[in-house]
Amino acid sequence: MGEYNRKSETVHSCVDCGVTNCNKMDRFYPEFCLTTDMDERLLGEVIRLYDDEENKKVTVAAAGVESDYYCQMCRVEETIEFAKRIGAKKIGIATCVGLIRETRKLTDILRYHGFEVYGVACKAGIVRKTEVGIPKACENTGVNMCNPILQAKILNAEHTDLNIVMGLCVGHDSLFYKYSEGLTTTLVVKDRVLGHNPVAALYAADGYYHGKLYPEK
Repeated sequence: MGEYNRKSETVHSCVDCGVTNCNKMDRFYPEFCLTTDMDERLLGEVIRLYDDEENKKVTVAAAGVESDYYCQMCRVEETIEFAKRIGAKKIGIATCVGLIRETRKLTDILRYHGFEVYGVACKAGIVRKTEVGIPKACENTGVNMCNPILQAKILNAEHTDLNIVMGLCVGHDSLFYKYSEGLTTTLVVKDRVLGHNPVAALYAADGYYHGKLYPEK
């Protein structure tokens, strides 16, 4: 097989757009714009989904928080306000054990605002990594596995109204979202190198981090 040709293989989409005029109701759109080439049946099907009672409640609450507190509230405040607006009473937290201190502070704040809180740490149950087929070499960061499916199942059994993800590892968060039956939002995205601020690497992608993100082949 020949060398991968990025240009010939690329199918353009919103990630290739530099104008985002769909956000401005402007009349100019790129040739590959998904808006101008939209499947109207798909769009209609999606719009009808917002008539679902829960979907409408979440959509209106999210838009209201954005509208009322745009650039005024931090993410913690927004999460609290959103939870109140959807009528959440019991909040579940799926936390990394490495962020248990931050989770305890979040719990204290949530309880102060009147919420019932039930949290599950990623190592709950204490299952060895090798028990589920993880190579023994991965024990260099600890012998016990992170168990996001268990976290989701426990919170499902607790019938939480809203779940908050606190720093689950890449991929572990994916499994939590997959198995969580409850509505879920993310408060912390784990990035041990950048102080849990992964977007910093994108800001520095043309500077200090260029060589790390675009390594020479």
